[in-house]
Amino acid sequence: MTYRFDDQARARARTAYETLEPLHVLAYFNSGLQQAQQDTGLDAYAWYVGARGAPLGECVPSVVSAAFFNFSPSVIHPGWIASKEYGLERVSDRRFRMLDEVLTIALGDRVSDPGLATLADRFYDIAASVPYAGRTLASAWAESAPPEQPHVRLWHATAILREWRGDGHIAALVDAGFDRLEAVVFHEARHPDPSVRKRGLGKKLSQITRGWSDEQWEVAADALASRGLVDRDADGEILSAGGAERYAAIEAVTDDAAAGAWADLDDFDDLMAAAKTYVKPVIDSGMLPGTKKK
Repeated sequence: MTYRFDDQARARARTAYETLEPLHVLAYFNSGLQQAQQDTGLDAYAWYVGARGAPLGECVPSVVSAAFFNFSPSVIHPGWIASKEYGLERVSDRRFRMLDEVLTIALGDRVSDPGLATLADRFYDIAASVPYAGRTLASAWAESAPPEQPHVRLWHATAILREWRGDGHIAALVDAGFDRLEAVVFHEARHPDPSVRKRGLGKKLSQITRGWSDEQWEVAADALASRGLVDRDADGEILSAGGAERYAAIEAVTDDAAAGAWADLDDFDDLMAAAKTYVKPVIDSGMLPGTKKK
């Protein structure tokens, strides 16, 4: 495998992802979601599709489905139609109000910290410096209007960079020969080495949030097993030796594709340290899956 960047640059990309991801995920797992859905009259799928896809504008559902990749078109298409009928700008405004509310709760006294604005501006500068060719969802987010409140601006700036990485990850999955659901099953399969950290939602939550049935999951798991990428046991799917190698290769390609944002930054360590100041309270709020309020 030939990479553009070195190990240190790829490690920076991985560190940035692991540091900032909890902040991004808060938009889709938080205590204000139910109220936002009630206010808009959108169900959970339509809210998610509209809130995340709104920067794409008035496109056809298949474009959103392609950009989201591992979600079932059966939930993306009707969800996008419903959110467009309600109004994408209205969904976006309600998303930012929700984030204002939940970030204010999570950050507590830190919500008035002047460092929020400084950090947000720095991330916007980084987002403005990266190339967007082939990165559909990120390019849409990069053109979306930033919110006014510093804490919500920080979320928005990191969302652009997160979707930029995510577009690169989708390219790596496509290159590796995965279809939508195969990518989900492969991602959720246990790693044979327990020391390897794999960020996942678990089978059931992945199925619920992405709209895949048990029968569809079984077909995808069988397909991966037939290609020697997973083994199956009473506890579900586990990566085979070849699957573990493929997983590592995909993650390395993803990190390499994301490294350009971080490789040449003189202030990288300071940025990550500053970000952790605001990410830790989000984790400690207990709103995210697998976390407890502290």
